[in-house]
Amino acid sequence: MKLKTKISLFLLLGLILFGLQGCFKSENYPLEPIISNPQVTLLGDSARVSFDFTDGDADLGLPDGDTLGIFAPDSFYYNNIYLSYYEKDDVLGWVPGEDLEGEPVKFRYRIKPIQVSDNTEGIKGRIDVMVEPTYKNNLSPNSDTVKFEILLIDKALNHSNLLETEEVISL
Repeated sequence: MKLKTKISLFLLLGLILFGLQGCFKSENYPLEPIISNPQVTLLGDSARVSFDFTDGDADLGLPDGDTLGIFAPDSFYYNNIYLSYYEKDDVLGWVPGEDLEGEPVKFRYRIKPIQVSDNTEGIKGRIDVMVEPTYKNNLSPNSDTVKFEILLIDKALNHSNLLETEEVISL
């Protein structure tokens, strides 16, 4: 084989290996959770809210027994997903939906730890939560158009970006 052909084959092999290395390289994510691609699926009176996530230190979720100190049941950090409920007022625009006591409605969830392998630098996936028994306040005149704002919190208490769903129009 000629020297020029050998050099060309060597360069071609190097480019292929370099390209394959990029395919198998693990992804690095920020330590705080990042959420994206929200979706709301209506299921009668209930709804499923779904979103994608990444987390650089792979510490999403809380074990059932982790209920002391900052994770106690009366603490904000007992839950790790919050959906804030908003209604569209014809005059004021988007306003927090209120419960019967006049307090803003927040749906709270506590997810269990997401299992990962020991060599994982970060994780990504999709989370689905059910808003039930009803996703809207049927007593409110503004509940025909609603949306949710999503917050995800990891075990290190890092907060995700706030992400809004598209508006949901009920007929």
